[in-house]
Amino acid sequence: MNIAKNMEIIFLAATIIAGATTFATAADDRADIVAPVAKVAMVAKADMPTVTVSAKRLTAAEKAAL
Repeated sequence: MNIAKNMEIIFLAATIIAGATTFATAADDRADIVAPVAKVAMVAKADMPTVTVSAKRLTAAEKAAL
């Protein structure tokens, strides 16, 4: 059996199976899964910490040594 001849059918079958499982799992709207997402969104609005990096610039001699 030559797999190259059947590659289109294999691809279409895999696509149909993947599409069916996507729609089957997309309808999961349980309250215990949806509620924690709202809490995370509220925490994300907090002030973001800022990191400041300060250092002296290298001189030409120091750059040449690297």
